[in-house]
Amino acid sequence: MKFGICNEIFKDWNDIGRTIDFVKETGYDGLEIAPFTLSQYVHDIPDSVRGEIVRRAERAGLEILGIHWVFVGPEGVYLTHPDPAVRRFTADYLRSLVRFCGDVGGKVLIFGSPRQRNVMRDVTYNQAFGHAREVFEAALPLCEECGVTICMEQLTHQETNFCQTVDETLELIEAINHPNFQLLLDTKAMAFQTEDRPALIRRCAKYLKHYHANDANLNGPGWGEVDFAPIFDALRDIGYDRYVSVEVFKFEPGPEAIARKSLEYMRRFV
Repeated sequence: MKFGICNEIFKDWNDIGRTIDFVKETGYDGLEIAPFTLSQYVHDIPDSVRGEIVRRAERAGLEILGIHWVFVGPEGVYLTHPDPAVRRFTADYLRSLVRFCGDVGGKVLIFGSPRQRNVMRDVTYNQAFGHAREVFEAALPLCEECGVTICMEQLTHQETNFCQTVDETLELIEAINHPNFQLLLDTKAMAFQTEDRPALIRRCAKYLKHYHANDANLNGPGWGEVDFAPIFDALRDIGYDRYVSVEVFKFEPGPEAIARKSLEYMRRFV
């Protein structure tokens, strides 16, 4: 099992190299990049920046594990939009994200993006399901080429009305039925499921390719009431050897404190 952290908490540093060095020095194995921290549109991130990320990560001995918050920033992208032209643009943009992920050495593309996947008025859930499947399937040949797996994230009913349960998310994964389209589970997002988190982890073992660690209070692991001992027990039980990556939504404690305390807490269980 490896530990990662998401880079948006370091956005104000305006220095990806400094972030890479700090994350490695703190003891993490990998960094997860939100493209919007580098540019509004991922295709505007120049080759020089992509190359610098690779060089700095190699020098530090840190893995760039993947990307997330992928539809934050750009305008005009919408996964379940009824207009075929919008879906074509969205599929093209998703392919640009896959290329960026592969260029910097990432292996997983986390798809959350609650607003850009919501089922719109006058669109049925089944229609939205078909639209989403179309967009994702258009990107999968490039995913194979780049060695990138799209991990679909279940989000809560408070955030989205599409894939708001684990079972709905699994339904999409099973319909697409592709090794480069798998599952992410998020500690916070599982708060409203009928099964507890360890049970869900065990049930989803076949598809689970990434895990986000946070607390239901939107802080990092160890900053709230969620007990991670049973979570790590379940991950061990299924032989999970991939990343547990810290993603938080409250930045007030500061990136240094968030990174250090979260990792210190998680290390108690491994």
